[in-house]
Amino acid sequence: MNNILNISAYKFVPLPDASDLRERLTARCKDLDLKGTILLAGEGINLFLAGPAQAVRAFVSMLAQDNRFADIVPKESWSEDVPFKKMLVKVKNEIIRMNHPTIQPAQGRAPALDAHTAKRWLDQGHDDAGRPVVTLDTRNDFEVDAGTFKGAIDWRLQKFSQFPDAVLAHKNELQDKTVISFCTGGIRCEKAAIFMREAGLPHVYQLEGGILKYFEETGGAHYEGGCFVFDERRAVGQDLEVLKPELKTST
Repeated sequence: MNNILNISAYKFVPLPDASDLRERLTARCKDLDLKGTILLAGEGINLFLAGPAQAVRAFVSMLAQDNRFADIVPKESWSEDVPFKKMLVKVKNEIIRMNHPTIQPAQGRAPALDAHTAKRWLDQGHDDAGRPVVTLDTRNDFEVDAGTFKGAIDWRLQKFSQFPDAVLAHKNELQDKTVISFCTGGIRCEKAAIFMREAGLPHVYQLEGGILKYFEETGGAHYEGGCFVFDERRAVGQDLEVLKPELKTST
C-alpha cells in the first residue's frame, strides 16, 4: 500500500538567514520524523521529503508561514516505503550548482511553458508562431539514460556546471528554433533558460515544474522511459509510481 507521501519543491528567493533557517527546519523535520534532504543557499531552497502524509503536510504548512515560501506548491508522489535513510538540512553556495553567480532567478525568470502548452507544441511540431520546437535535456547523462523526451537534445553532461560551455558550443544550432529546456522538477531548467537567454538565444522556455509536473498533467506524452529521482526509488514512471524495468514504455 502506497501510504508514504514524497514531495519535492524549490524556490529561488533571497535567504540571507540560511544558517538560522537550517536550525529551525532541522528541528521541525526531527519532530515530525521526516526523511530527505533540504538544501538552503542565499539564492533559495530546494527540498525532497518523505513520510506519512499528515507529517509531510504539517511541515509544508509550517513552511508556508514564512511569507517567502507561502506560494510553494510541492509536487507529490506516493510509495510503499520511505525512500531516504536520514534527514539532512544543508547550507550550500547554490541550491543547484552552475558556477555562474550572475544567474539569479529570484531577480527575474525566463519565460515558463506549462505542461499542456508544451504537449500541444510537441504534438504539432512547432510553436504558435510556426517555429520548429526542440526539447533540451539539462540533466546529467545517467539521468537522461533513465528516460527523456523523444528526440531531446542530450549533451551528455556529467555535471550541471558544464551546461554553460555546452550552450556556447551549440548556440548556432539553436538560434532559429524554439527551445524547451527541461529537468526533473524545474530547478535546473530555470537557471538554464536564463543563461540561454543571456547568451543571445531569443526563443527559450523552461518547462514549468519539470518532468514530474509534465507527467502529472499530461500522462507523459512524447516522453520515453521514466524519470530518474535522487532517492532509493531510482526512477518513477509516467504515472509517478516507482518504475519497474518491465514498465518502461514509450508514448
